[in-house]
Amino acid sequence: QVQLVESGGGLVQPGGSLRLSCAVSEISGSFFRVFVMGWYRQAPGKQRELVAVISSGVSPNYADSVKGRFTISRDNAKNTVYLQMNSLKPEDTAVYFCNVGSTKGSSWGQGIQVTVSS
Repeated sequence: QVQLVESGGGLVQPGGSLRLSCAVSEISGSFFRVFVMGWYRQAPGKQRELVAVISSGVSPNYADSVKGRFTISRDNAKNTVYLQMNSLKPEDTAVYFCNVGSTKGSSWGQGIQVTVSS
């Protein structure tokens, strides 16, 4: 069973920055390979939407609303994906979810709150 542990969320003022992290592990310790890693978000009353996704050897893909402000990266040795969020806006307020596609299938984190407010 793949486990995803998210960290780095919180409250930030408009124009500020946050860095989300998502560490991926396999609870039983069995081998697994991660192919794609991404971040999604869900604001109150709205559907979950893709924020950014990254696969090995492929350029990252971003939602239009975050292009130029957010950067996704991954550390394959640590099975960790990051989301650097700069120039945050109130409309970025949401619960952010980590998602990975691996040899174990698709797995989701529990979500982490990001609130952008003055």
